[in-house]
Amino acid sequence: MKIPKQRADEIINFIKSLNLDNKYQQEFTNEKIINIGYINESLTHSSANSKVNYEKFEFLGDAVLRLIASDFIKKKYPNMQVGERSELRSHLVSDQWLAKVGNKINIKSVLIIGQKALKDTSANATIQAEATEALIGALYESITILDPIKNWLIPFWEETSKAVLADPHRQNYKSALQEWTQSKGWSIPTYKTTEIDKKHNNHKRFFCTVYIKDRSIAEGLGKSIKQAEKDAAHKALKYLNKNLINL
Repeated sequence: MKIPKQRADEIINFIKSLNLDNKYQQEFTNEKIINIGYINESLTHSSANSKVNYEKFEFLGDAVLRLIASDFIKKKYPNMQVGERSELRSHLVSDQWLAKVGNKINIKSVLIIGQKALKDTSANATIQAEATEALIGALYESITILDPIKNWLIPFWEETSKAVLADPHRQNYKSALQEWTQSKGWSIPTYKTTEIDKKHNNHKRFFCTVYIKDRSIAEGLGKSIKQAEKDAAHKALKYLNKNLINL
């Protein structure tokens, strides 16, 4: 499919802004229009084109991302146990991480999205995450080499790894809270979550209370039930670590 020159130039400028190795930047020129086509497809949402969109490259990007994230962890943390590597990798390939990368590279500025999806602000993060993963797949399809993609992502991974490893709970607060209660011989925590706002993009849409042995321990907020529960568990852990209580 022929890409209009204005769109091709837009894509080339976007790829240049990623700061890939110069020799690989050369791959993305108007003369190599097939590469531009791959990138354009990875930046097209299904709401804009039901047949040619980023779903194919998102699938490829998932495989590429998991492979190069595994290689990054192996080289960065050679003494890390397999279980810890798997746990860290889950953060380095998560939708949340992908959405953050998409935001930092301003991927939304080059996305082609239908009007209906564009108005659904609650889907912004999901679309950014999916498109970023698709972009990774399209970059690999274009140059068929992993190193420049991995080198581009390393700074993002280093920042996330540092934050995750500095957290004693590895940001898995619900699991950590359950392990804490089980170590005390108590029943597992229970969560009661209610929707307090119908707006999908509201970060305080859901309100959650976490209970241990029928006692309210902490409250949390989030734009999804999962995030509200995670926030409540995080606050519960902080409370329990500061307060010796008998339940």
